Amino acid sequence: MRYQRRAAAIGLVAAGALLFSACGSDNAGGGGEQGGANAAACGGKQNLRASGSSAQANAMTRFVTAFEQACEGQTVAYTPSGSGAGRNEFLGGQTDFAGSDSALKDDEAQRAQQRCASPAWNLPMVFGPVAIAYNLAGVPDLALDGTAIARIFNGQITTWNDPAIAALNPGKQLPAAPIIVNFRSDESGTTENFQKYLVAASNGAYGKEAEQTFQGGVGAGARGSQGVADATRNTPNSITYVESSFATRAGLGVAQVVNSGGGQPVPLTAENVGNAINDVAVTGQGNDLELDLNSIYTTRTPNAYPIVLATYEIVCSNYQDDPTGQAVRGFLTTALSPEAQQGLPEAGYVPVPDRFKQRLTTAVNAIQ
Repeated sequence: MRYQRRAAAIGLVAAGALLFSACGSDNAGGGGEQGGANAAACGGKQNLRASGSSAQANAMTRFVTAFEQACEGQTVAYTPSGSGAGRNEFLGGQTDFAGSDSALKDDEAQRAQQRCASPAWNLPMVFGPVAIAYNLAGVPDLALDGTAIARIFNGQITTWNDPAIAALNPGKQLPAAPIIVNFRSDESGTTENFQKYLVAASNGAYGKEAEQTFQGGVGAGARGSQGVADATRNTPNSITYVESSFATRAGLGVAQVVNSGGGQPVPLTAENVGNAINDVAVTGQGNDLELDLNSIYTTRTPNAYPIVLATYEIVCSNYQDDPTGQAVRGFLTTALSPEAQQGLPEAGYVPVPDRFKQRLTTAVNAIQ
């Protein structure tokens, strides 16, 4: 059963096919005995089922392709049904693991303990930067900080030449044009994470809740990431928040962001996003790698881009049947391989930086 996608999922630019050296299986669940350095990643249950976050949909496509090429006869059917549905289906035993934009809540962790007969782990496998994308003639580069972004998106800053924006962009000719805000009209993990950033990094300027619907109270709504990117491309003097690949594909400007350290504006690059991820605080215990994303949103590290969406794979630490545990471990091992990670920036994600990958690898290897 191949990876299934729904049209309403948050789309990200699909990249070309992956090349991955074949590896063998040590039981009937994987291919034949083919050997290779990654042989231990194959075997177990042939057809894994998973569902959840649509924000990681195209990363999962890449990971599944790599897994199928590495382990003949094995696959993962991932349905991007949304984070809440993914968690519920995993907790109900309908899937082998879940993709989620947020870690399990306390009550969900208790249900997961019953479903797994072991603790469940939150493993942040996919990271994607959120761009502050804009359409402003004559301003090829724009710097903003958390407070200015919050005040734009809650309607307190209404013109491009506002003194707060001008102070961050000395020497630039900013027009007196009104700022047109475009926001996601549908429920979205991107919207929730963006607003979490605003709450954490704006020194109280946002004054709104971080929910899956936009709470700023200004602007025009458009459905989906493609919708807000198109609206911004077609509307002069407008601004939005969107996964970086959509901004790039639409030819929009992407603001540099001054992080909470107050230093130089930080461009959105894979390296700068990796700098923020490397310093993220982990609130989970042991191999449960639940993150304190506020440590990214409020990073003071030079050259760390602070607006990052993280999505988890939620797994049993010890599956009740060994073939499932082996296959989940093998799939996630493949997902962390260089062959699966390369090219992720083309699809709007960043490869897991090496320092954080070490923690993930330790946790993945411990899945039973």
